[in-house]
Amino acid sequence: MSGKRDREARREEHLREESEAGASERRQKMIKPASALAFLAVAVVVVLIVVSQSGDNGGGGDAANVEGVAEIENELAGIPQKGLVLGRGSAKVQLIEFGDLQCPVCKGFAEEILPPIVESQVRDGEARIEFRNFTIISQQSIPAGAAAIAAGRQGRGWNFVELFYRNQGVEASGYVTDRFLTAIAEAAGVANMAQWNKARKSNGVISQVEASTDEAERLGFSGTPSFAVEGPGVSGLETLGTPQSTGAIESALEEAAG
Repeated sequence: MSGKRDREARREEHLREESEAGASERRQKMIKPASALAFLAVAVVVVLIVVSQSGDNGGGGDAANVEGVAEIENELAGIPQKGLVLGRGSAKVQLIEFGDLQCPVCKGFAEEILPPIVESQVRDGEARIEFRNFTIISQQSIPAGAAAIAAGRQGRGWNFVELFYRNQGVEASGYVTDRFLTAIAEAAGVANMAQWNKARKSNGVISQVEASTDEAERLGFSGTPSFAVEGPGVSGLETLGTPQSTGAIESALEEAAG
């Protein structure tokens, strides 16, 4: 009887081990598709962002048809501008974007990621945003960046940047001509075009474009847009890389505010 009980006990133990192994295998089978679906979801989001940011650019770069003027004017209305800084000088924190005006991902950030921050923290005076040129697409990015700085000298820098993004053409396709830049500047509300023309072609302004590009490289950035924050809650200029959501940038600003 004792031997029979031992055999039955071993049989029950064996069945229990098989059951646990089966359950483990089933869990693994469930986990793997779930992980794959999660990865696929992330991949799809990335693809959609890239498509939304670059797929429609074929119709851009048209100097004769600058779009989004009234919309950009409305978005920025009432927010102070100085140079390429948007927001009040008294703001506790500053968000710095290192971008290339030809960059389609920068265009996507300008249209999808940054507007809620502009409308909340920037408009409320809690934060300000500065655009700094990081010219990595092609040589055409240098005169584009210089044109933005020159527009900023007349208080229309952010209008220029936003309108450039809104009307962006295919990168490095040759659309960044004097005619295109002039059309963007006029649509942005630059009052003194002669002064703007002189400034954008000056060695001093072009040197500013080159200096901010050098700064981005020193900070370790290799792509656009790349971001950094300054504020009492962080030490010096704290790099963020390329945050993937509005919420991530908002959290960084809150931390920088201390």
